[in-house]
Amino acid sequence: MTTSKLQGVIAAIATAVDDKGELDCARSTALARFLLANGCDGLNVLGTTGEATSFSLEQRKRVLSAYSAAGLPLDRLMVGTGAASVADAVALTRHAAELGFAGALLLPPFYYKGVPDDGLFAYVEIIVRATAAEPIPIYLYHYPQQSGLHWHVALVKRLLDTFGNRIVGLKDSSGDAGRLIDEMNVFAGDLYTGSPTLLTMCAAVGGAGALLALANSHPELCIAAFGGDGRAQVELAAAHRTASANFPGGIKRMTAQRFGVSALARVGA
Repeated sequence: MTTSKLQGVIAAIATAVDDKGELDCARSTALARFLLANGCDGLNVLGTTGEATSFSLEQRKRVLSAYSAAGLPLDRLMVGTGAASVADAVALTRHAAELGFAGALLLPPFYYKGVPDDGLFAYVEIIVRATAAEPIPIYLYHYPQQSGLHWHVALVKRLLDTFGNRIVGLKDSSGDAGRLIDEMNVFAGDLYTGSPTLLTMCAAVGGAGALLALANSHPELCIAAFGGDGRAQVELAAAHRTASANFPGGIKRMTAQRFGVSALARVGA
């Protein structure tokens, strides 16, 4: 397996929208510049916090193109390219690869539940083969509370055994500490937590980093907690309870308050 270049605290960046519900790429890229300049090691564009599934294929491609056109360091950015449609997932992953993003974060095809592991394996295989000409690194995204599907540890190992040169990491947002340990045994380090309550634990067991919504509004706390600061971890857990009450609206409101920009509180249609 290729070792990922993305390490440390990676902000799951929010996507700004205007008062008509359209993309506000100028505000999105401005937030990106701030987060990168203030300690975040990288960004996850169009993840769950970025409301990827609320936007059309063309809107998502437009966001990626805007990040590229803004001259942001794409080698520090991964992109959420998973979709319910395999064709859309392929198109987004190809677009991210063509632009030069550092990686593609792949949700399973989430609409139909109970998809067997063979079906999920086939989904990844299609994307891997369709992007072979420009082999962008792939990160699996485990968030069963939202997707309703699991990247089971046995399936992850099978994918690594088959496509190990393309599968470079996994983000786990399940909040399951036991599973985090099981995944660490498979990935040997290239593991990322999406849970702010497991930051210090992930770092302690050798995890590569954390992809966090709260890095939008509390980048300093996220960095301190991942560095082993227990007090920062406690404060972050409290902020997480507030933000998760209405997600992603809660985190966008907190980000808007942090920067004094009320427009950042708007959510996608």
